[in-house]
Amino acid sequence: MADLSNGKVVINLATGHEDADRVTVAFLVATAALSKGKGVAMFLTKEAVRLGLPGYADAIESAGAPPVAKLSEQYAEGGGELLVCPICFDARKLDKDALVTNARIAGATPLWEWIGEGATVFSY
Repeated sequence: MADLSNGKVVINLATGHEDADRVTVAFLVATAALSKGKGVAMFLTKEAVRLGLPGYADAIESAGAPPVAKLSEQYAEGGGELLVCPICFDARKLDKDALVTNARIAGATPLWEWIGEGATVFSY
């Protein structure tokens, strides 16, 4: 588990299949932060909420980079959490019962609760 006394990182991601490069960079930054002992939460909004569902990451690849499916798996194994925007998720009529194990429905208030005393933020 990550050492939260060493800082927290929030990755704000708003895109999915339509921009493989942004998704890839978000997961690269997130997994790198985990490897440095940071607590990491990825806040998924807009089309990115689909990354909280099984199999969605499988078809996302950016030339020359590891597949997002592999990065997503490493992220989950490293203790990274996916916070899925409830408004965006519901607007797409997706199944809350199908979320991957490291994902949970969590809007702005739970995000702020997770941040606590502060976090480094990256937005893609």
